[in-house]
Amino acid sequence: MSGMTESSLQTVLIVDDAPECLAQMYGLLKGHYRVLVANSGERALQIAAGEALPDLVLLDVMLPGIGGFEVCRRLKADDRTAAIAVIFLTGQGESEDEQAGFDAGAADYIIKPISPPIVLARVLTHMRLKAAADFLQDKAAFLESEVERRTREVQVIQDVTIMMMAALAETRDHETGNHLLRTQNYVRALAIELRNHPRYRAELDEQTIQLLYKSAPLHDVGKVGIPDRILLKPGRLTPDEFEIMKTHTVLGRDAIATAEKLLDGPSNFLRLAREIAYSHQEKWDGSGYPEGLSGERIPLSARLMAVADVYDALISRRVYKPPFSHETAVDMIREGSGRHFDPDVVDAFLQIAEQFRQIAQRYADAE
Repeated sequence: MSGMTESSLQTVLIVDDAPECLAQMYGLLKGHYRVLVANSGERALQIAAGEALPDLVLLDVMLPGIGGFEVCRRLKADDRTAAIAVIFLTGQGESEDEQAGFDAGAADYIIKPISPPIVLARVLTHMRLKAAADFLQDKAAFLESEVERRTREVQVIQDVTIMMMAALAETRDHETGNHLLRTQNYVRALAIELRNHPRYRAELDEQTIQLLYKSAPLHDVGKVGIPDRILLKPGRLTPDEFEIMKTHTVLGRDAIATAEKLLDGPSNFLRLAREIAYSHQEKWDGSGYPEGLSGERIPLSARLMAVADVYDALISRRVYKPPFSHETAVDMIREGSGRHFDPDVVDAFLQIAEQFRQIAQRYADAE
């Protein structure tokens, strides 16, 4: 074929122990394909095991040693060579051999002595089928890769957008983006540890923990609706001002609920974000807000967030207080078990308190 290099040609492997048959087939096909030859089943399997797989095997049935049927069965049993089409070469009147060949995995038969036009037509047909199959496989692989790439790209955009929205709310409260990084990492570490508790193992699967990690930064998104005179007040809030401050939980829930209504179906991510935004200020004993929920009526996501958020508030500098030490923060959360916090979540926190310290150091605020 003019204009084509040997490396660009499809490859035929001819397997026959008769030198005259090999020579005849080689001469017939060499101008159209890259041709390999083998005079035994053993040699055919060695070639098939090499780096460059043949696209088609023309295989004599009657071979010494490993026969043609066995060669075909071995090719079809190997995932690497199973897709190679096999055309058997057989003598006239061997109908039983034809059935055995198809049972072994053959794609076609050519009767010897061969007719050159028939050989060329049969080989061309199977080469076109192979080329079409390769094209579809390559296209499917490309499409799968492209879908994965675009999915990752969309996910990154979503994650960045979430962090941007959450950071906008935090900066109005004199807090930093590092607060978001710390709390989402605290929540993930707590969830992973709490998963060891038999009661929470099913609820805290890998996907849920990842969604908790991503939704945690939205816990205070409702603060964008709190007036500056209250949100930025350096001193203690009056009772009326505190009532307004408490509405950030409702504002956050309502904003996320509005987003949920725009979707065609439920979103576990937005559900968890809504739970956290609305209920992270609830307390185990029912003295929190906005609803005064108690115990396990508080969503687990919010119970995890409560410990993470309070720990970070304790160790961080605020206009109204200096930062407490890690040890003091741990003691205060321990004392809050059963009152402010879920005892199971506190137990998990105490098991991994050192991880909290490391997260706080890794994402520490600049002085």
